[in-house]
Amino acid sequence: MDARLNYFAGETAGKALKYLMSAGKAVKDSPLPTATQELVALRVSQINGCAFCIDMHTKDATAAGETPVRLHLVAAWREATVFTEAERAALELAEQGTRIADAAGGVGDEVWANAAKHYDTEQLTALTLLISFMNMANRLNVIAQQPAGDYQPGQLH
Repeated sequence: MDARLNYFAGETAGKALKYLMSAGKAVKDSPLPTATQELVALRVSQINGCAFCIDMHTKDATAAGETPVRLHLVAAWREATVFTEAERAALELAEQGTRIADAAGGVGDEVWANAAKHYDTEQLTALTLLISFMNMANRLNVIAQQPAGDYQPGQLH
């Protein structure tokens, strides 16, 4: 399977992606814990059906030391006992931030307040940027039908 577009081949996409990748690196280098970043990126990608990003974040999380059990349970995190309260708050924020069209009021105050109990302002900013960034990346890949399976850990960092 070939992607409909090669985002790295064109001039317009090349210019835009340079800045997007730089923004992604800023989030990656933020004080938001790496495990939380990978779990959130994976969950957002699952919701959006982005096979390329699911492949990428599963492999990057594994390379960073994440356990297979936690990765397998991200899709059912509410019923799983393997996530911290902070990670659960981040996953809830990620879901509401991704399913904006499904939620009448967007991200609820209770969900935001719960995340704010576990993360400081800098981490919340990084988390919000990550959720937004992942939704954009998922859409780019889904629209172009970017194939999954060949990603190597760290390939895009």
